[in-house]
Amino acid sequence: MDYKITKIDIITRKSKFEELKEEMRRIGVTGMTVTPVMGCGMQKGEIQYYRGVPVEQRLLPKIKIEIVVCEVPVEKVISTAESVLRTGEIGDGKIFIYDVADAVKIRTGERGADALIDKKK
Repeated sequence: MDYKITKIDIITRKSKFEELKEEMRRIGVTGMTVTPVMGCGMQKGEIQYYRGVPVEQRLLPKIKIEIVVCEVPVEKVISTAESVLRTGEIGDGKIFIYDVADAVKIRTGERGADALIDKKK
C-alpha cells in the first residue's frame, strides 16, 4: 500500500509537553523527536530581573516536537495538538506541516512507510 508521509513540527510551551505526549500516544503516534528551542513571535520576549536590574529577554524557551506520520491521519494529530495546547493566550505556539519525499530506515534499508512502521513486535 502506498502511504503519504507527512512531517508535523509543533513549537509550543514546555509546560504542555507531557500532556501532548500522552495524547499523541493515545491516538497512535509511536515516535517523536523533541528539542528545546528559543524563539519569539507575538510575545516579543519578556522583562526578567537579574540582581534587581531589568533585562529584556527577547528569545523565550520553547519546545519543538517533530512527528512523522503515514498511518495516523494528519488532521487528527493537528486537532489533538490544538486541543491540548490552546490556552487562548499569546505564546500557545505554531504547527507546521510538510510533505516528506521519502524515509529510509538505516538498520534495514526499508524505504517509505515501511521505514516508519516497526514490523518486529
